[in-house]
Amino acid sequence: MNDMPSLASPVSPAARPWSPARFRRLLSKALVLILLTVVAIVSLFPLYWLFNTALTPASATIKLPPDLIPVNLPLSNFADVILRSGMGKLRLLNPDQFIRMPRLSLWFINTAFIAIFSTAVHVLFDSMAGYAFAKKKFPGSNLFFWMILAALMIPGQVTLVPLYLMITKLKWVNTYVGVIMPGLADVIGIFLLKQFIQTLPTELEDAARVDGASEWGIYTRIILPLAVPALAVTAIFAFQRYWNAFLWPLIVLQSPDLFTLQVGLSYVHTSEFGTDYGLLMAGAALAAIPMIIFFFAFQKYFMQGLRIGAVKG
Repeated sequence: MNDMPSLASPVSPAARPWSPARFRRLLSKALVLILLTVVAIVSLFPLYWLFNTALTPASATIKLPPDLIPVNLPLSNFADVILRSGMGKLRLLNPDQFIRMPRLSLWFINTAFIAIFSTAVHVLFDSMAGYAFAKKKFPGSNLFFWMILAALMIPGQVTLVPLYLMITKLKWVNTYVGVIMPGLADVIGIFLLKQFIQTLPTELEDAARVDGASEWGIYTRIILPLAVPALAVTAIFAFQRYWNAFLWPLIVLQSPDLFTLQVGLSYVHTSEFGTDYGLLMAGAALAAIPMIIFFFAFQKYFMQGLRIGAVKG
């Protein structure tokens, strides 16, 4: 009796009888998998082509048909980017003291400093404004909020001339201050944080006020810790935007030692003989690597950013 199979033993998937319903489920899953694979290949192909061209000799970048897989993997393009950038001076607190280094390294340092500092102040100001619009009721609060949202419809290129005239009057041309100051707050960041903070329970703030907490204490000890996911999303979007910024730093900065990475690389790959596409892609790959690492490290927060704006108050 012990050798007989139990009637209650589960049936393996392979032993299940085929049915039209099961076949349709498997077919739909296979079609979805194939579709997602095709979309992933199409989406990732430009990134693959970027690194493929960066590892291709200059003489082969205009070859027709192009090589989908590089025959060899020379790093000459990356070495040429460093050589063509030249040597620069990293100024310390004392203008007479400096450190000589390749300008490519200097551009990385400049870009990281501007992006990190701008992002930190950006998150502070946006969270303060988002808290005020979400939890404070004052005359004209809704009007001011809709006016801020209306600023999204103004193209950034329209404000370039007024901003440049302003920083010229303030003598901020060719300085980091001129690059950083115009973007210390952002409409999208205010909107995201306002949408998130207004979902937090108001009872927590009322309890803190009963205990004698100040408005600053409520903001720093209650609102900010609870809004960490929204703050992370805002910081990621801001850092990405400042790291990839090109037009405004190009207008403001004049000294090669002060260039950001995007501006500096735009001068490296051009010459009197035209554009060197190998150098162009090598520079773009160097600029993209930090953002690729940044994306994979915080990809779950990128997905949260797609949902926060849909939260209803």
